[in-house]
Amino acid sequence: MAKRESSFKNMVFTLFTVTLIASSALGVVYEFTKKAIEISNLKKQAKAIEAVLPEFETLGDSYKLMPSDEKDSLEFFPAYNAGNELVGTAVKTYTNKGFSGYISIMTGFTPDGTISGYQVLQHQETPGLGSKMNEWFRSMNNEKQNIIGKNPDAINFTVSKDGGGVDAITAATISSRAFLDAVKRAYTTYTQTTDANSSATYKPDANNKGGEK
Repeated sequence: MAKRESSFKNMVFTLFTVTLIASSALGVVYEFTKKAIEISNLKKQAKAIEAVLPEFETLGDSYKLMPSDEKDSLEFFPAYNAGNELVGTAVKTYTNKGFSGYISIMTGFTPDGTISGYQVLQHQETPGLGSKMNEWFRSMNNEKQNIIGKNPDAINFTVSKDGGGVDAITAATISSRAFLDAVKRAYTTYTQTTDANSSATYKPDANNKGGEK
C-alpha cells in the first residue's frame, strides 16, 4: 500500500513538473515573440495608412474618437504635405456585423470626406465570398462596385439589394453590408467631430516621414 502511495506521489510530482516546465516555456516563447508581433502589426498598419491616403509628407499624432452609438473608439491618422496642410486622414474602423463577426478596415478620407482608399485589416469571412471585399469595392469596371473617389453622403451608401447605390459581393450580401457599415461608421465619426476640423488641429510629427514606414 505504501508503495502505491509513493508511486502516486511520484506521478503527481512528475505531472506538476512537466506542467510547470511547459507553462514556463510557453511564457518565454510568448515574451520572445510578443515584440516581433507588435512590430509586424505596426508595419502592416503603416502600409495600410500609406495605401489608403493621397501622397503625403508627414503623419500627425494619431488620436481616438468614439462613435456616438458605440462603445469602442476609432483611431485617426492625419497626414500632411510639405507645407503642413492636411491632405487626408486614415481611420481605423470596424464592424461586428460580418457573416463571421468582427471586421477591421483602414479607410482613407480627403479633407472633404471623399473616400481615398481602403484596406481590410482583419476578417474571418467566407473564403471566395465575403473575403473578396478587399478588392471588390475598388472595381475599375463597375461604377457601382467602386467606392473610391466617392463621398458616402453623395450616394445611397447601402447595397443595391437594399435600394442603395453599391453592388454587393455576389452571394455575400451580409459581408457587403458589414463592410459598408464599417466605412460609414468611419465617415460619420470623422465628419461629425467639430474638426473634420479636429484633424487640422493635430500638428504633424516632423520625424514621421511618409517613406519611413
